[in-house]
Amino acid sequence: MPPFLGKTVLILLFLFVLFSLAAPSIFLTSSHFPSSLPSLNHKSHQHNHFLHSSTTFFSSIIIIITMISQLNFTSSSLPFTPLSSSKPKLSTTLTFHNVAKNTIHFKPLYLSSTQNFSFSTAKRVTECHAYEADRSESEPAPLAVNIDVPVEPVAQKMKIGLYFATWWALNVVFNIYNKKVLNAFPYPWLTSTLSLAAGSLIMLISWATRVADVPKVDFDFWKALFPVAVAHTIGHVAATVSMSKVAVSFTHIIKSGEPAFSVLVSRFLLGESFPLQVYLSLLPIIGGCALAAVTELNFNMIGFMGAMISNVAFVFRNIFSKKGMKGMSVSGMNYYACLSILSLLLLTPFAIAVEGPALWAAGWQTAVSQIGPNFVWWVAAQSVFYHLYNQVSYMSLDQISPLTFSIGNTMKRISVIVSSILIFRTPIQPNNALGAAIAILGTFLYSQAKQ
Repeated sequence: MPPFLGKTVLILLFLFVLFSLAAPSIFLTSSHFPSSLPSLNHKSHQHNHFLHSSTTFFSSIIIIITMISQLNFTSSSLPFTPLSSSKPKLSTTLTFHNVAKNTIHFKPLYLSSTQNFSFSTAKRVTECHAYEADRSESEPAPLAVNIDVPVEPVAQKMKIGLYFATWWALNVVFNIYNKKVLNAFPYPWLTSTLSLAAGSLIMLISWATRVADVPKVDFDFWKALFPVAVAHTIGHVAATVSMSKVAVSFTHIIKSGEPAFSVLVSRFLLGESFPLQVYLSLLPIIGGCALAAVTELNFNMIGFMGAMISNVAFVFRNIFSKKGMKGMSVSGMNYYACLSILSLLLLTPFAIAVEGPALWAAGWQTAVSQIGPNFVWWVAAQSVFYHLYNQVSYMSLDQISPLTFSIGNTMKRISVIVSSILIFRTPIQPNNALGAAIAILGTFLYSQAKQ
């Protein structure tokens, strides 16, 4: 048989077997053959998908014919080296052994990377590269196939929006029930303790039932968390004392001045420097808070000082958290759970010393007699929602940037102020509203300048 005829017959036989094995692949889209090889571009309508896929398959056949036609071998027997189980699944070795005098030994081809091999009508980019193996007979290195699945922008925005909506809603509900409880039961130390106790109980049950992963922490973790818990406890109690004396809206207007304390503490105690625009953004914050305080109809010094102490305490909480918790891999949910447990242990003896069970019992009977059984539900709701809104805020820090979190915190404060004014019908003067707006605007400008 002439060499050319034998070569032609062998090629046709090879293509027939290949087509029989790969016939189902014609249902793939045209984007699924290697983009690094020459391709024939065909445009067709969606209803002609089968013809489009068939064209893609036969385009690949033409490429294979071109590659095989460049090989210089005879029509003699061609034994193949079986695939070793130790080889990577995406690495295929085809070796032509020296079975005749004129046969040439070729280097094997290895598949280097593949992406997006799936049955889909969507257009995807597929890359396939081949490279020659070394002349050495050593085993090829295992293939590392990295498939990056990009997160859809729309899905990411919806996720962030869901975090913010949940965060704001929980915070609004907490502030409403917290104020209701404090109006009927003016004991902020016990109220603060119950909030931490509810959160601690929820997380202990979650860990015991394996709903949440138990954090792997050691003594060094608790040691680093201790100053954070001290600052958190002081800030929590101070804010609750403030809300027991003044309107919720006024407390949050004053608490919007927290960035000013953050810059001052960082500058004079830690020696950090900030750009000029950061210092300029503090002017509307300080001015707005001052205007709101001066024009507050029901101003109370204890309530005002409680909000100010809360600002300072939370600034130190953030500083201690950044410095002491570096390199500790604990999720936001578990981090806040541990913080709540430690804060509860710190707060309980002080709450007993300041107020005491005798006052609590008398105040509880008075509140139940005036409000009825609903008071118990108010206390439960206030305690649970306090933990939930803080837990969501810490969980959101794992998903969004600090800038986005700062903006969300600003909008959260606006929602709390507006909702509390509407629900409790808090009287507010135009100058007081103007001061609140200026302070919140300054907080927003600070979050932009800080980045």
